Amino acid sequence: VLEGIWTSFIMWFFYALIPCLFTDGVASLPAPQNLSVHSTNMKHLLTWSPVILPGETVHYSVEYQGEYESLYISWIWIPTSWCMVIEEPKCDVTDDITATVPYKLRVRATLGSQTSAWSTLKHPFNRNSTILTPPRMEVSKDGFHLVIELEDLGPQFEFLVVYWRREPGAKEQTKVVRSRGVPVHLETMDPGATYCVKAQSLVKVIGRHSAFSQAECVQVQEEALPLALALFAFLGFMLILVVVPFSIWKMGQLLRYSCCPVVVLPDTLKITNSPQKLISCRREEVDVCATAVLSSEELFKAWIT
Repeated sequence: VLEGIWTSFIMWFFYALIPCLFTDGVASLPAPQNLSVHSTNMKHLLTWSPVILPGETVHYSVEYQGEYESLYISWIWIPTSWCMVIEEPKCDVTDDITATVPYKLRVRATLGSQTSAWSTLKHPFNRNSTILTPPRMEVSKDGFHLVIELEDLGPQFEFLVVYWRREPGAKEQTKVVRSRGVPVHLETMDPGATYCVKAQSLVKVIGRHSAFSQAECVQVQEEALPLALALFAFLGFMLILVVVPFSIWKMGQLLRYSCCPVVVLPDTLKITNSPQKLISCRREEVDVCATAVLSSEELFKAWIT
């Protein structure tokens, strides 16, 4: 009987000791499950299924290893910058993924003095697997200037902008834009023309680019008002060229006739070229009339005296 009691005691002690050996003497919690990384435009978010305990708030801690740690000092894990003790089942690890190499990530749950086992991401994450999307852009016109403004995706991004005049056989122009969130001038547009723009994101550190965005077009209106003003100015100039000389000539005529009037002789005193028009005589009275016919010079002298 004593031997059976002793055997039962040893078995109980053995089964009681096994959980302590596997949990390092710390009460266990369920470990987080379903770890995955969602990465878009070089923003990396680690997520996992939450550990749910009714009436309790579970916290989480996240650690990582880079390529060097994984190969040479695998026992060292580095705490992430922003996820030491957090409540939400997600962690932004963008600031910790600083090289284009595989990263290991792990997370555990804590509740008071209780901690769970570490759950490790099944496959190491490399930032070159990030999904690149076309940039959001705003195309506008400033007078006759074609202007584009691109969203700020971070310091690692630059943008290839393609623009063209919408017409048959038009040649596309390209420009690399590094300014983010700032309007950038592309080209001076022609009146009445339509210009289109599209852009893609470039990330040199991973050697990848996004697809092009949908093309956006703007149209420049004709200069109707300036042309009308130019036409009126031309007509006014031509009118001045005609009116001013005519007015000067007319004013000179008025001054001339006002200051130096012209004396006009009465019709009865005007001398005709033929003396026969001055005196009408019948043939039988020629001798009598001949004495009355004077030359034009004599009549003029007589009139003066």
